[in-house]
Amino acid sequence: MAILLITHAMGVVAEMAERVAEMGPANELFRRPLHPYTRALMSAIPVPDPDVKPQRIVLEGDVPSPINPPSGCRFQSRCPLATDICRQIEPELATVGDD
Repeated sequence: MAILLITHAMGVVAEMAERVAEMGPANELFRRPLHPYTRALMSAIPVPDPDVKPQRIVLEGDVPSPINPPSGCRFQSRCPLATDICRQIEPELATVGDD
């Protein structure tokens, strides 16, 4: 059986998923997120310890239009690591991790 779960609630993802769209095992994603968007989502997870000050990653820029997406990588307008190549070429999906 397969379920497609689309959410920003990374705690739900951690409990429900074996694999995630970053194309790796869910436990690997939570241990070592690679994509800047995933890192930003992970930084938004509430920390239950009031003495721990989380390092939030706040993304700058505008969310691109789904009707008229930018050329290249869809995340490039908000990515802190974007370079000229990101604006030109859409990246291919790649499997990473323990597969």
